[in-house]
Amino acid sequence: MMMKTGSAAGRGAVPAAQEPQSRFYHSRGLRLHYLDWGNENAPLLVLIHGGLEHARVWDHLARQLCHDWHVVVPDLRGHGDSDWSPGGAYAIPDFLPDMAALMAELGEQPATLVAHSLGGNIAVHYSALFPEHVNRLCVIEGLGFSPEARARRDEKSRREQLREWVEKARGLDALGPSQYPSVEAAVQRLMEHDPLLSRELAEYVCQRGLRPNENGQLRWKYDHQVRGFGPAEVASVEPSDLWQAIRCPVLLMYGTESWASSPQQDGRIRHFADARLVMVEQAGHNLHHHQPEVFMEHLRAFLAEPGR
Repeated sequence: MMMKTGSAAGRGAVPAAQEPQSRFYHSRGLRLHYLDWGNENAPLLVLIHGGLEHARVWDHLARQLCHDWHVVVPDLRGHGDSDWSPGGAYAIPDFLPDMAALMAELGEQPATLVAHSLGGNIAVHYSALFPEHVNRLCVIEGLGFSPEARARRDEKSRREQLREWVEKARGLDALGPSQYPSVEAAVQRLMEHDPLLSRELAEYVCQRGLRPNENGQLRWKYDHQVRGFGPAEVASVEPSDLWQAIRCPVLLMYGTESWASSPQQDGRIRHFADARLVMVEQAGHNLHHHQPEVFMEHLRAFLAEPGR
């Protein structure tokens, strides 16, 4: 089933309320960070951010959900206040032991996962590998390459793709991280990249997502090598066999103004046993930021449904 909806109201306001507790756990030699919003006797809900983001981007939604859920929000490796991978290990498989370690840290109780982009791809893979630990899954534009994009990529040989990856990794080494003279400069850059983002939310994200360099400039709290993904992505196959292994209810959410391909139109949704698609109008790839009230309306309805 596909639903299309949208609203111009409520774009990104961050309600003032309680602050989460910072906690740490370890995975494969890295010290990884997560936010715990309390209410530990409630059902567990894990919010997973996208690439080049950090856990605090979920604050305005976590504050609304933590009254009914035990909300936990990790910083992925290489992001936020988590350690960076010394070897630039940022392919999807590299994140999966981290996710398993987090769930063990939380007592391996079944959880609901809500995840965006890179985080969505990680959540999908984790749900396929450990279905006993996932009750319900909401994925915001997180299925990875569309069939069309994968076909374009595979017009090149594996040798060509691997060489391009090596050259990209070398280029990132030479380029280094982006730097900004002020938070306002970073806000301007973020809003140029995502014009649908409200200034209020852009300022909030930047204030919590930057750290000073040794030269007095500001840089993002993510490892710029994350942009290189990893060699495991080279000539990788569509993970439809993993999608088929997911047994829990799945809500796929896409923005009508996003560059991402609709899984209804490109056929990927057929690989899920129990999934439906919601298209959100006046929203792009970051639809949960562009239309937070609409997103929360659909998410709450999904979370309230009886198990199927």
